[in-house]
Amino acid sequence: MTRDARREQILATATKAFAAGGYAGTTTDEVAQAAGVSQPYVVRLFGSKEQLFRAVFDGVSGQILEIFEAIEPGPDARGQMAAAYAHLVADPDRLRVLLHGFNHGADPVVGARARSVLAQAFELYRSRTGGTVEEARDFVAYGMLINVLLAVQGQRHLGEDPSFDALVTSCIGIGPGD
Repeated sequence: MTRDARREQILATATKAFAAGGYAGTTTDEVAQAAGVSQPYVVRLFGSKEQLFRAVFDGVSGQILEIFEAIEPGPDARGQMAAAYAHLVADPDRLRVLLHGFNHGADPVVGARARSVLAQAFELYRSRTGGTVEEARDFVAYGMLINVLLAVQGQRHLGEDPSFDALVTSCIGIGPGD
């Protein structure tokens, strides 16, 4: 396997690991073992766990923005933005890494990238749909709420609390028994 191919394999493995354990709960040794390489090799490619996480976060956030950037401005853009978001939530690892990145925002590099991703998603919604500041804010806010509900596996806990059921049902359209 070439160095570039191995790097991509490690990034894919690290994405799953960081999605599951977050920054604090994931070690480069765990990533290396899952990727079938040595821990020193991971460090040689990425430098440190922090740099590996930054690479994973950059990859995930770049994928998200590419999906939104691909939407052409126009009257169908609102529906396409919603459909694009629905496509994004189909990959829970991507969204969990995004949330872990926002949680790791004290890191100057990750924090700057997280702020940039939010700002770009906001602006892409506005530029593609012609929407207002409030509509773009609601799109980003609603998306983040859905991310949180999926991260806490809200759909698996329906029926435990009527208020939580109402929140999940109002956001993702499923309720107890669905």
